[in-house]
Amino acid sequence: MAILAPSILSADFSKLADDVARAEKGGARFLHVDVMDGHFVPNISFGAAVMKSLLGKTGLPFDVHLMIERPDDYLEDFITEKTEYITVHQEACTHLHRTVQHIKSAGAKAGVSINPATPLSAIEEILCDVDMVLIMSVNPGFGGQKLIPSALDKVKRLAKLRDELGYDFKIELDGGVTIDNVMEVVDAGVDIVVAGSAVFGSDDIEKTTKKIVESI
Repeated sequence: MAILAPSILSADFSKLADDVARAEKGGARFLHVDVMDGHFVPNISFGAAVMKSLLGKTGLPFDVHLMIERPDDYLEDFITEKTEYITVHQEACTHLHRTVQHIKSAGAKAGVSINPATPLSAIEEILCDVDMVLIMSVNPGFGGQKLIPSALDKVKRLAKLRDELGYDFKIELDGGVTIDNVMEVVDAGVDIVVAGSAVFGSDDIEKTTKKIVESI
């Protein structure tokens, strides 16, 4: 059974805690934290302070997605008692194995993400060490984009590879997920579904979250 991790990138920051509470009440299991630096991706989102402002205001664990250059310099900033995963991009890490071990030594589970144009072969050597693989189904940097269909084929190939190798990492997908395509996403083999504007851009966050959770 897949679980939902709403992305606060699409939330209303003037009432962030309230929006998150509604998503949590609707059945979300993680809170996806999209961090952008304006260098690795063409947008700036927020830093650790915004994430930490939710400590004590939600019971949801943090699923941190660092879309930034030099992630090793900032990992410790995102370590809290609620941080479950920290995911870095293969494309941003010169020494990916070292970064993955850095995340684990800091006390979080380690994830690696790849952009739509990056092949699975780029991360085959690290699959034995990671707790999660995040497949980007849009080019990272902005919310509200349409899902790139080839990402689902990538998920299917990754799920098959995981079974063949006997690994147990989770597969997450981020980008363009809607109530209309979420079942196709899950059927492809996704364990953790990220949805931003589909959740926080809706008129009723709790109701929409519950509808997506029931679907998956």
